[in-house]
Amino acid sequence: MTAYDALMAFQHTTEALGQVAGRLGWDQETMMPRESAGQRAEEMAAMESVLHARKTDPQVAAWLAEIDDASLDTVGQAQMRHIRKSYARTMKVPADLAAEIAKVTSRSQGLWAQSRADEDVSGFLPVLDEVVNLKRQEGQALADGGDVYDAMIDDYEPDMTAAELQAMFDAMRPRLVALRAAVLAKATPVHLSGNFPSGAQMKLTRKLAKTFGYDMSMGRIDKAVHPFSSGSGHDVRITTRTSEDDPFNCLYSTIHEVGHGCYEMGIDDAYALTPLGRGVSMGVHESQSRIYENQLGRSKAFTSWLFTEMQAAFGDLGVSTADAFYKAVNCVHDGYIRTEADEVQYNLHIMLRFDLERALMSGDLAVGDLEAAWNDRFKADFGYAVDKPSNGCLQDVHWSVGLFGYFPTYSLGNVYAGCLHETLRKAVPDLDGRLAMGDTTAATGWLRENLQQYGGLRSPHETIQHASGMTPSPEPLLSYLEEKFTALYGL
Repeated sequence: MTAYDALMAFQHTTEALGQVAGRLGWDQETMMPRESAGQRAEEMAAMESVLHARKTDPQVAAWLAEIDDASLDTVGQAQMRHIRKSYARTMKVPADLAAEIAKVTSRSQGLWAQSRADEDVSGFLPVLDEVVNLKRQEGQALADGGDVYDAMIDDYEPDMTAAELQAMFDAMRPRLVALRAAVLAKATPVHLSGNFPSGAQMKLTRKLAKTFGYDMSMGRIDKAVHPFSSGSGHDVRITTRTSEDDPFNCLYSTIHEVGHGCYEMGIDDAYALTPLGRGVSMGVHESQSRIYENQLGRSKAFTSWLFTEMQAAFGDLGVSTADAFYKAVNCVHDGYIRTEADEVQYNLHIMLRFDLERALMSGDLAVGDLEAAWNDRFKADFGYAVDKPSNGCLQDVHWSVGLFGYFPTYSLGNVYAGCLHETLRKAVPDLDGRLAMGDTTAATGWLRENLQQYGGLRSPHETIQHASGMTPSPEPLLSYLEEKFTALYGL
């Protein structure tokens, strides 16, 4: 057995253990008994200690030193790129710090969920302060004298920096704000009304998942406080949530998570339980969830099919035509919740979080001042006040589990999706005709063939460029939004 073969065999087990740790997290958010939180935190810490020990095993260093990457094929070189980077990163973070982060964030997640339900910011801030301090220590170790927030972003979007993201947001904000103002000046909100039982929503949401290519023989759909996806390969699970007065919350959360799940399911089986066997970055991951949810799922063509399906499931919807239903799906209106935001305003929610978490990590914003800072910024950006913490700084799970640097990848995913959609439209000229029949296979098949199957083979930038044939840029997204909402609202 060569050093490369031995390393890949070792890595296979490490990847499998990582999937087990992920399953513990999935269980915690879906099925775990409430009083099990303390024990689960210990279990998560133990798993992180095992994973950290494997990733920093001296034998890994010996194998890395022996392997000549130039002698490997393209796949082997890509595997080594990921393993070398992971090894260098893990060696910078002390094992006890990694275990403590896993333990505290597991406990913090439960406290966040309870504080969110109780509308009690004060009950959550002490543990959030612990998380921020621990993550700042991790960021400092990873940055090695460089920018702490850049080091955190790199965990989710390799080679991306805060400066690049800031430049992207600066380019996007004026056109988004102008489009929002133009739409809101003419908008007459269209909403559904009727009876939308949770059971009927879950039945339809499973049909939607299958419609978009989610393989239920390798996955499942459960409920969680905050929708998410988990796993890779042949075990990819997603969650959604229901609100009996807002079925779109459930249906479009599901389509979004199906985009994530189908990416993982679509990766070449040859890469299973290797570094290439998962999505290459969260920005690329979000490109899949956002194009499934928005450019496909909220299109006029697809909503004409969904309108009929919802009438069959729920009866009277409060709107009588497919055109009115399309306007309801794409209604631009005031709202607090990021995951429920329309396409025009969504990225403005991300910009708020991007600025606040950068300030938290730099120490410019104290955790104790977070609620006031959030509320002030929200009022300035959206023009109305936050009414309760679950609509403000307690709405997202991310900070409770230490995902600092994650939020900007949502907007990056929107930008990537804009590039992919522009190319997809050219590749599948009869796309709307297919979507109007509830047939997504041409679109999802194109995404699987051109992007999903490759997993982590290329860098994020190269992945999007290979699939779309263009250098990633916000222009396709902004043009799509302006064209869609100009037509929708008669601007």
